[in-house]
Amino acid sequence: MNEITRPLADEDLVSAPFFLRGEVLHGTDVIQKSRDLGVTFATPQIPFDRVVPPRTEVPPLLNVPLAEIIDFLVETGQRLLASDNTHMQECIERMCRTHILPRAVVENTARHAAAYLDKRVLMAEVEQNFPDPRALDEWVPKEDFTGRRSFVRAFAPRLIHVLPGNSPGVAVKSVAQGAMVKGVNLFKMSSADPFTMVAILRTMADIDAGHPIVRSMSAVYWRGGDDATERVLYRPQYFDKIVAWGGGDAINNVIKYLGPGFQLVSFDPKTSISMVGREALVDEATIDHVADLCSADVMTLNQEACVASRFQFVEGDEEQVDRFCERLHHHVARRAAESGDLRPLDMEMREAVESMMLMDDEFGVWGRTDGRGLVVRSDEPVDFHPINKTANVVRVDSLDDAVKWINVATQTVGFWPFDRMPVYRDRLAAGGAQRVVHLGEAGPSTIGNPHDAMYPLHRFVHWTAHEDGKR
Repeated sequence: MNEITRPLADEDLVSAPFFLRGEVLHGTDVIQKSRDLGVTFATPQIPFDRVVPPRTEVPPLLNVPLAEIIDFLVETGQRLLASDNTHMQECIERMCRTHILPRAVVENTARHAAAYLDKRVLMAEVEQNFPDPRALDEWVPKEDFTGRRSFVRAFAPRLIHVLPGNSPGVAVKSVAQGAMVKGVNLFKMSSADPFTMVAILRTMADIDAGHPIVRSMSAVYWRGGDDATERVLYRPQYFDKIVAWGGGDAINNVIKYLGPGFQLVSFDPKTSISMVGREALVDEATIDHVADLCSADVMTLNQEACVASRFQFVEGDEEQVDRFCERLHHHVARRAAESGDLRPLDMEMREAVESMMLMDDEFGVWGRTDGRGLVVRSDEPVDFHPINKTANVVRVDSLDDAVKWINVATQTVGFWPFDRMPVYRDRLAAGGAQRVVHLGEAGPSTIGNPHDAMYPLHRFVHWTAHEDGKR
């Protein structure tokens, strides 16, 4: 592995190197600022001529068997967890200075992310995404009922991945998915985490610097919305699709560059909720149990993940629902204390909640705005986005009344009692919801299931047909 180094201007400055198809590029040419904490870090200038491989070049992974790709990914997963992996150790040290999540959560997320690189998991992803996985390795023969013959292949795509800042685990998944579709991949890292992706790719390069997976991957950082960079890279001459994760501003910024031959696969902003039936309120033990399950969904990745519950629709009268709120606050506060993440709410949320505290007849509030856990009870969803260990319990007379709040931005619905889920799943899907799970299980998901209402790998590839005429 080649390293191109430049002297650091400041030993205390956090450095975020780039990875360019097997080479590591160090430099402090550009001073950047992290999104959440406003911490400065330094990156090199982007060498565009090395980031963009020409279309005349056959993708390095095209003729590498899928089985060999998966074996390499599994070996990478093992190396990511190794105690002597200095790349991951440095990554965590640096990330703890730029990311909003506390060290324990960052370390735990990295460990769980590596578990995705398991042969059974990766094969399940492929088999669920492709009715005939042979299409990734070869031109699969077809013949229609008229006798017309053809060959179809899931051809290696050219992808720009715009990574999110809220979940380091997405980096591991994006590398694996980009490799399994045999793509040429450029990863745009986030300002909250400009380190994890490079650490993964450097780990791969340590295993085999010349491996086609390594030669198919580049990772750089630029500030989202930087037109001077994006008007160079976001072109169909260079890439087929943008795989974009992020908030509304990030997705809207990408959309303006789309056009014929340049598509968007969007994991756009989502909000997850909980639906709790009146059966949860029959006695104190049941209330406590269900509130604990609900708190697990609220606190998924410290409520930074899209699957984390923001709004909890609870069926019952005000007195019953308030008892639920009290126990929910207890369990959210307990999980907050265990996480070590005790950031106060931002100013806008603090002001909104403090105003609600003055209106006892309309709202109930449990906890404070100090980031140690907060529950707000209301009759309609609040008009701010609950985050940072904040739950908005919406009291409803019937769960039927909650359905009207479902829309296409509703990702995960955690449901209790479980036996009522079949009654509601069609109506939830009709409203736009993409996933219905047992309450308390928003985080784990069935391997290979759709994500954000699609099979991503099937969307990533460039489907190509070779027509061979009629017999």
